Amino acid sequence: MTPPSDDTTIDLQDFLKLRGLVETGGEAKFRVQGGEVRLNGEVETRRRRKLRRGDIVEYAGQRLKVDW
Repeated sequence: MTPPSDDTTIDLQDFLKLRGLVETGGEAKFRVQGGEVRLNGEVETRRRRKLRRGDIVEYAGQRLKVDW
């Protein structure tokens, strides 16, 4: 398997589920659209926002770096 390239992206809602921060897509939608998630220090309300390597996601007291 080849490693992801630098232009690989993932939706914010999928990242939240993958990292175990939320249990369902519905919860991810509610949390993101409710302004509870920060991306690179700014509130992000677009659940399909594309994340790239190096982005920082903050939610529920956790700070996670996108690092695949």
